[in-house]
Amino acid sequence: MQKSLISQVQLGRQYAKEWPMRKELAPLFPEFRVIKATELALQTMPILALFTVFFQTSQLGMEFLPQSIAIALFFLTLPVQGLLWLGKRCDTSLSPALSSWYRELYQKMVANGYQGDICTGKPTYRALAKLLRDMFDKMDKAFTKENL
Repeated sequence: MQKSLISQVQLGRQYAKEWPMRKELAPLFPEFRVIKATELALQTMPILALFTVFFQTSQLGMEFLPQSIAIALFFLTLPVQGLLWLGKRCDTSLSPALSSWYRELYQKMVANGYQGDICTGKPTYRALAKLLRDMFDKMDKAFTKENL
């Protein structure tokens, strides 16, 4: 079922908050880079959009207002694109290799005293994010280094 654009963006914001922002995961998953870029874009693009409209209209005149608004709208959509990607990625099923790694990691965590729920059926990236966050928060550093 198709989700609305707004709900997809909201899901992307939630997923960005749920994903463990650890440097150890950066080479393995693109989420780290996408979340960092989206956060930077959320801070800088509105200012850049306003500056673009102000600078172009003050230097080139009001006849360039449509072009400057188009450029400003482009700048404003950049962080939305990152949030849309995160929202889509959140509900994407893991590949077979990642799925088996997810189950193996869960079994190792249970053997070391973890008491969380496993995703029944096909695990998604959101379930992986929850498991990784629990691993970093609840397991010791030796366990974390061994399993990444």
